[in-house]
Amino acid sequence: MTFAARPIDPLPKVWDPDTRIGDMLKGKRGLVVGVANEHSIAFGCAAKLRAFGAELALTYLNDKALKYVQPLAEQIQASLLMPLDVEKAGETAAVFDRIKTEWGHLDFLIHSIAYAPREDLHGRVIDCSEAGFAQAMRVSCYSFIEMARLAEPLMRPGGAMLTMSYYGADKVVSNYNVMGPVKAALEATTRYLAAELGEAGVRVYAVSPGPLKTRAASGIAAFDELVADAVARSPVGRLVDIAEVGRTVAFLVGGGASGMTGDTIYVDAGLHNMA
Repeated sequence: MTFAARPIDPLPKVWDPDTRIGDMLKGKRGLVVGVANEHSIAFGCAAKLRAFGAELALTYLNDKALKYVQPLAEQIQASLLMPLDVEKAGETAAVFDRIKTEWGHLDFLIHSIAYAPREDLHGRVIDCSEAGFAQAMRVSCYSFIEMARLAEPLMRPGGAMLTMSYYGADKVVSNYNVMGPVKAALEATTRYLAAELGEAGVRVYAVSPGPLKTRAASGIAAFDELVADAVARSPVGRLVDIAEVGRTVAFLVGGGASGMTGDTIYVDAGLHNMA
C-alpha cells in the first residue's frame, strides 16, 4: 500500500482568504511593523495573526512601498495602515497616537525592521563607520525601544512585544558583519525590556528565523551561499518559511506562552544547534 507524501506543513502557507485557522487571538489587537512585500517576515506574521483572529494595524515605509503593502493590508483586512519611517521625527509617535485614538489599547507589537548602510554591511566590522553603525543601531535596535516605550501605556496585561533577530547575534556568520553586533544588542534589549515590563504583565521576545529570501536579506553579500549552507547543515535539510515564523509569533502572542518572556526563540529548522 502506498500513501501520498504528507506535506511538511498542512496549514495554509501564508494567506488563504477562504481558510481560517481558529479564534485563538480573537479580540486581540496588534501592530505589525515591517511589511515591505509578500515575502516579508512581517507579512508572514501579519497573515497568521489575522488567520488566528487578531485585528491588525500595519505600517509602510514610504509612498514607494505603499503600492506593495496596501494590497496585502486589504487581503488580510487590516484595520489600520499608516506610514512609518523610524528615522523621521514624529512618525513613530504618530502611529501610536492613532492607535490610541482608534483603538484605545494594544495587545501586541511586532517589530520587524532592520537596516545598515550597504558600504558598512559589506565591510569588516572593524572598518564600520561611526555614522553607519549609529544608523544601523537606530533603525534596527533603538526603534524597538522607542516603540516599546510608546506601546507600554496602551498595553493590557497579557500583552506581548516581539522583535526579529538572527543567529549572527550569537555566532559569527560570514558576511553578516555589522548586523551581528546590532542584533546582539537587540537581543540584550529584549531581555531588559522583559524585566522592566514583566510586572505589568507584558512579555517580550526576540524571534530568530533562519536565513529567508526577503528583500532585506538580499543586501547581504553572498546570500545565496549562506542559504545553501543553511539547507545543507539544517537537521531537516530545508529552510523555514515566513508562515512558520508567523505561527510561532501567534503562539507567543497568545496565552499559550504566558510562562515565557525575555527569550530568543529560534525558528530555523534546528540550524542554530549545528556546529
